[in-house]
Amino acid sequence: MEIGLLGPLEVTAAGEVVEIGGARLRALLVRLALGAGRTVTVEEIAETLWPQGGPADRGNAVRSLVARLRRALPDATVLRSVPNGYRLDLPPDAVDVHRFDRLARDGRRALSAGDPVAALERLHAALGLWRGPALADAPFATAYVAGLDEARLTAIEDHAEARLASGRHAHLVAELSGLAARHPLRERLQGLLLRALCAAGRKAEALAAYEGVRRRLADELGADPGPELQAAHLAMLRTVPPPPPAAGPARRSPAAPGLSAAHPGQGSFTVPGQGSPAVPGQSPPPGPGPRPAACGEGNLRAALTSFVGRQAEAGRLTDLLGEDRLVTLVGPGGAGKTRLATTVAAGIAGRVPGGVWLVELAPVTDPADVPQAVLGVLGSRETDPLLDPAGARDATSRLVRILSRVEATIVLDNCEHVVEAAARLAEELLGRCPGLRILATSREPLAITGEVLCPVPPLGVPDPGASVSEAAASPAVRLLVDRAGAVRPGFAVTDGNVAAVVEICRRLDGLPLAIELAAARLRSLTVEQLAERLDDRFRLLTGGSRTALPRHQTLRAVVAWSWDLLGDDERRLAEEIAVFPGTVTVETAERVCSPSGDTLDLLAALVDKSLLQPVEAAEPRYRMLETIREYGLERLAQTGRLAGIRAAHAACFRDLAEEAEPYLRGADQLGWIARLDAERDNMLAALHTAAGNGDADTAVRLVAALSVFWVIRGHRGESVDRLRLALDVPGQAPPERRMVAEAMYLLNTAMSGGYPRLEVMVGQFETLAAAAEAYPGHWILALLEPMLRLFTDDSVRGLAAIDRRLDHPDPWTRATLWTLRAAIRENDGDMAGMRTDMAAAIAGFREVGDRFGLSQSLSSMAEPHLAFGDLDRAIEVLQEAIELMRELDPDDDAAHERILLAGAHASKGEVERARAEFRALTRPGPREWSARNVAFARLCLGNLARYEGDLREAERQYGAAAAVIEEAPFIASQFRALIVCATGLLAVERDDLETAGRRLAEAAGWALEAKDMPVLAHIGVATAALRAGRGDPTGAAEVLGAAELVRGAPDLFDPEVSRLTGRLRRELGEEAYAAAYARGRRLSREAAVGRMTPRTAERDPAGSGLTGT
Repeated sequence: MEIGLLGPLEVTAAGEVVEIGGARLRALLVRLALGAGRTVTVEEIAETLWPQGGPADRGNAVRSLVARLRRALPDATVLRSVPNGYRLDLPPDAVDVHRFDRLARDGRRALSAGDPVAALERLHAALGLWRGPALADAPFATAYVAGLDEARLTAIEDHAEARLASGRHAHLVAELSGLAARHPLRERLQGLLLRALCAAGRKAEALAAYEGVRRRLADELGADPGPELQAAHLAMLRTVPPPPPAAGPARRSPAAPGLSAAHPGQGSFTVPGQGSPAVPGQSPPPGPGPRPAACGEGNLRAALTSFVGRQAEAGRLTDLLGEDRLVTLVGPGGAGKTRLATTVAAGIAGRVPGGVWLVELAPVTDPADVPQAVLGVLGSRETDPLLDPAGARDATSRLVRILSRVEATIVLDNCEHVVEAAARLAEELLGRCPGLRILATSREPLAITGEVLCPVPPLGVPDPGASVSEAAASPAVRLLVDRAGAVRPGFAVTDGNVAAVVEICRRLDGLPLAIELAAARLRSLTVEQLAERLDDRFRLLTGGSRTALPRHQTLRAVVAWSWDLLGDDERRLAEEIAVFPGTVTVETAERVCSPSGDTLDLLAALVDKSLLQPVEAAEPRYRMLETIREYGLERLAQTGRLAGIRAAHAACFRDLAEEAEPYLRGADQLGWIARLDAERDNMLAALHTAAGNGDADTAVRLVAALSVFWVIRGHRGESVDRLRLALDVPGQAPPERRMVAEAMYLLNTAMSGGYPRLEVMVGQFETLAAAAEAYPGHWILALLEPMLRLFTDDSVRGLAAIDRRLDHPDPWTRATLWTLRAAIRENDGDMAGMRTDMAAAIAGFREVGDRFGLSQSLSSMAEPHLAFGDLDRAIEVLQEAIELMRELDPDDDAAHERILLAGAHASKGEVERARAEFRALTRPGPREWSARNVAFARLCLGNLARYEGDLREAERQYGAAAAVIEEAPFIASQFRALIVCATGLLAVERDDLETAGRRLAEAAGWALEAKDMPVLAHIGVATAALRAGRGDPTGAAEVLGAAELVRGAPDLFDPEVSRLTGRLRRELGEEAYAAAYARGRRLSREAAVGRMTPRTAERDPAGSGLTGT
């Protein structure tokens, strides 16, 4: 799907334009598209749609509009509900505004790099995206439109620049004349017109045009032409075509005579007048060829290895240096700050008249020597060491005298250990040298006015389980492969080593230095051996370049250097934060750690010094890289504090889980789910700490509190191991918490297929339910007996147990009791009663605000609506359920509900829409139930093919469904029943009635094992089709009537029922059909259940009807 905003709103999918009706829906889509890929809060949307106030409940109004927009979009899944708002989950290039921005920036960068042909290609593509006035459907976006119009005009100027530079300036004068007339005071545009006139041989017109611009500037602004216009005018007077200025701002700091080449690696400054003259405001022409004599080479050395994985950061840094005079690269040790800085510096050196100069501060041990270090690099050595410390001030003065006359760039590398001195020098030089720019690298900011920070994070790493192609696309893996190739020629990522390669890059946090040290080890180790040894990474990763500084030769030295620069309080907090395998907040740091200073200030200091990485989240969070954590834990163990801090960490997250538990069942659950998601690694670490320490109290309380969270998140299978781990810890724990943990262990084990025989689980559950009677007011223990009766198909005792508890004090428990009551009614064939009880459950969950319980209840409510033929209501509840699921988890594909929804659309005649959705859902998802849903989608595709007479396609889809469930670790019996039943119906269609009978008997066995009456009724319909195929239409009609009794509703919109009903009515006549159907409907429930299987049905003589059992 693509969205066009550079003109009237346009949504396209598969080449077709999709109409979005309604001004408010269009405005909503525009607002979301402008923020594609990021969260747009409800408040931002409301302000966009109703700037003057709007409805009283703007949150609900936004939600309603979002639901309507989802229905209008060709792919509703891209509009995701996230905590606090919504996100249009599209790549930036899918929205033309963002694609234009990228292409325009790429074109400008190519132009600056001296490649006008590439620039033309990108800028032409960018400008071609405009179809009319931008954001025509967004009256709220006036300021944004102005910015886009300015960006478009700049791109037009860049495009003209590229045409002039490449000699493709035919017709350019005509194109620029109109624009120049509309923007008479835009100097860059006027300068481009002058140059185009000259290129076309129209020098006299160019001179006259310059005079006109000069007069307008003087009359209207009281200003003289800027450097660019002056340069163009001077070149015209000399009859020399002016070189194109660098892409970017029209006015730049004036340049002066600069550095001339002196000695390799050194330079000396020319006196004004002795070097070649430089035109003010003019940079040398981009691209290959000799530079003007005034352009200094600087002292940058050629790189010995390729530059890998930082191309995007290099582009961003180049842009920053074009706009700002002090840029500091900040990041942890080993992140590659120096390499990034020198690579970008080399790229811009040809456009800096005074050259680019690298000053390495790492060898400087005395902060007072920083000015002298800079002066020494620039080639002036006359300072007297006896003048120290006055000599430093004298060095600074000499630097100011020299640098104030040039346009130059200095790279101050490794400032962190002399950060105050580096900051003072940078502030002094920048304030007094207008043509100077400074690029600094440091583990913490210089923290002076005008500084722009450019974070250098670790390289991107692949996800666990990444394929070869996915891993090879990762910057961290590309670096490892590149450097490994130097010691092991031909090294590559393969199916055999990809897991180890991914593990290495992930465990080394994507740190370039660590990866390069690891690559060097591949000379003597395989990647698998290297991965296995990373637990001892500090001993393993040594032996860096002999010419590197000692602190860059081993991984330990890199981290120790950062550690040694910390203050005592900072070091203590860093060591204690190392026990957090996940992120840390101010609150959790205060609970776990014991800093003597202010925790917030200390955390900020650790962020500034690159020991902690900020994490984008609803509340401030910080993460410590794994390599730094390992070092911190080592230090913590050496001080004897490790066990105590780990115990405090476990207690902290036990308390947090218990605090969260009641909120997970109410209106505040989204915020608490997000918080527990963020603390996942910390919670698991707390559990393992408690288990390892034999702390049963903490372990059991923790898993009991988290058990509902794991259900909401769909982590039933994972929760089984965690619950068992806690329950196996010997020692005392609160009895009711232990019962909760045991109950959730039994339920999740059963749901995950951990009990081959249900009676084993039921026996244990009976014991637990009996003990739970001692806690009648507990919110979940009160549910155990009703759940037990549901499992054992004991309807009478189950309904009685529920009715005794319907006055429970907890409203969430009451709502859950209604869902259990509805399930019992459904299995009793009381579909009307089931609908009534589920309505009560829905009302209850709405009252408490539990989106999870509400979504599950709405999904279940679709079944009676479909059975009674209320398709519109079924679609409505399923759509709301899907929306709620996505609010709970934006990554939840809600596949089961989407399949049911597609089936409802098929029943309404929208078969192609349903088919497209089924096909989309045949791709495996991330959830535990993914295999079931893929098989379900295949089953539905097979059914559609069978209804249409394409039996070969039906067989293919059924076979694919069966293959999926055979590979799945657990598939419920009733689902197996549905797939086997479908193959039986296919055999009926092929008139292979013997095979059909066997398969339907097998399907019935699965359904009876699961005690799933609706599925058994579906198999009964198939049995009726088998009877009809054997020439017994009367018996078939009677089995259909019995199936309605078992199901509790006629289900006339089920395609199997409607097809067979029409056939039997034609064969028997309306009266005979109705009589036979009624006989089946009057059977006892037990007899009706017995007639659902082919073997039982066949005991009755053909044509005689169903009498008795």
